[in-house]
Amino acid sequence: QVQLVESGGGLVQPGESLVLSCAGSGIDFRFAVVGWHRQAPGKQREFVARITGAGSTGYPDSMKGRFTISTDSAKNTVYLQIHSLNAEDTGVYYCEASYGPDEYWGQGTQVTVDT
Repeated sequence: QVQLVESGGGLVQPGESLVLSCAGSGIDFRFAVVGWHRQAPGKQREFVARITGAGSTGYPDSMKGRFTISTDSAKNTVYLQIHSLNAEDTGVYYCEASYGPDEYWGQGTQVTVDT
């Protein structure tokens, strides 16, 4: 059974940085495409970043610069580093893994940016 478990969210102040983790079990991230998505309150879920098993990364234009996705194959974990957090970054961050025709989602981790 495939499980994706996100962690690292919490309450942070504007301007701080944060690292979110997505640990996978039942799936080998070396052969998957793993992505991060987020959903702000009252808004649709949006794509943030993705990384392939070979380490190739992709970001939408709106996310370039402050978001960095990386992977640790030994830990089967994908990370999302967010710099210079602001209130618009508040939301639930979800990890998603695509393996062939199958797609899996984690339960999400809440990030709240507030003073």
